Amino acid sequence: MERFVIAALVENKYGVLTRVSGLFMRRGFNIDSLTVGETENPAFSRITITLCGDEYDKEQLINQLKKLHNVKSVKHIEKNQSVERELVLIKIKNSTHNRSEILAVTEIYRAKIIDYNLNTICIAMTGKPSKINAFIEIVRPLGIVELCRTGVVAIERNGNILED
Repeated sequence: MERFVIAALVENKYGVLTRVSGLFMRRGFNIDSLTVGETENPAFSRITITLCGDEYDKEQLINQLKKLHNVKSVKHIEKNQSVERELVLIKIKNSTHNRSEILAVTEIYRAKIIDYNLNTICIAMTGKPSKINAFIEIVRPLGIVELCRTGVVAIERNGNILED
């Protein structure tokens, strides 16, 4: 099973996300990440979904998505022809014992400290999912208090666009 990314351009209307996510539930697929946001045209939103499956699964899901009402365009985003990014916010225990290590790791991974107090340090980082995963594993022993991830957003390189 491989991980793949699907992008869908949908009308920015009530219930569209429910129909899209319901399709995955009916087909028995677990969505690894799902991000939704308004596009340059406020009438449309872009949904980016990452999940695991084989080639047949990918084609079936794309074909089923294309049939849904309010879905204007669907495309598989090829990994080697796209840019993927994710945002993570991590709150880590702050103490005199781990503070210098937190600062060093934050600098190495080009993350940013966005909140600091005597008990916790909150860090924001963007990057490829693999970089985010590596950062999380490095800081886990330092005491993660809270963590939230946005999910993957992806856009194709060059002149390739997802259009209606």
